[in-house]
Amino acid sequence: MSRVSPERSVIRVTAGSPPTRHRDTLAGEEPLELRVGGRSLAVTMRTPGADFDLAAGFLVSEGVIAESRELVAMRYCAGVDESGVNQFNVLDLSLAGDVAPPGSDVARAFFTTSSCGLCGKASIDAVRTRSRFDPPEDSLRVSSDLLISLPARLRAAQRVFDKTGGLHAAALFDSAGELLVLREDVGRHNAVDKVVGWALREGRLPLRESILLVSGRASFELVQKAVMAGLPMLCAVSAPSSLAVDLARESGISLVGFLRDPSMVIYAGAERILSAAATSS
Repeated sequence: MSRVSPERSVIRVTAGSPPTRHRDTLAGEEPLELRVGGRSLAVTMRTPGADFDLAAGFLVSEGVIAESRELVAMRYCAGVDESGVNQFNVLDLSLAGDVAPPGSDVARAFFTTSSCGLCGKASIDAVRTRSRFDPPEDSLRVSSDLLISLPARLRAAQRVFDKTGGLHAAALFDSAGELLVLREDVGRHNAVDKVVGWALREGRLPLRESILLVSGRASFELVQKAVMAGLPMLCAVSAPSSLAVDLARESGISLVGFLRDPSMVIYAGAERILSAAATSS
């Protein structure tokens, strides 16, 4: 049975017809404990798969690492079910000797970012201080027509969503609109961390001249993750939050919401979108 898309027995009820029982494919959700040097750091609920990317992206998002050499090794360790079978739900990470181990504030932040645990000007200043990259310096320029075409490309690549209908997606595109990587997960922040972690492991950070597209809304923590990865543009098919807009403007990131053919709303960084640049002055 797939842990990514397990099946369960369900009863379907349709008005005017008798109930029917059948097997339904669901989005997998399991806990993943992250340890650094054997010490427990955080636990997240995620869809199994691309766990190494998730772990690496989490450390980037929290400002612990920013280069692939700083993450020396990752390995699954003890994490068995009632029958003694390893569920691969505990991951131990080893950092380079010159990398400071994450402090207790990283673990605290991880438990609070799924709701709005980070708020206000102090959080925006903290992100600006911690990021090693500078999105405002990025030379990315794209057309509005290219951006409008991206949601369809993201949707076409969502293989597990096709089976379950219950996963978020994050996709990375280059300036020509080529899909570089897509990750799916039950958590929006996990999907983005998986993309960022993939980029770190491929030696692509900072993500210059790249576009991050998410399948849901753009929250503060997603903009935060984009800043930490050096991304110049974040697009979402749904709405951004007010603090997401504030952070994007403060950090020099282009933020686009309601990206759905044939329109979009630009909340920050309109100068990077060619058809909008003339009206942004």
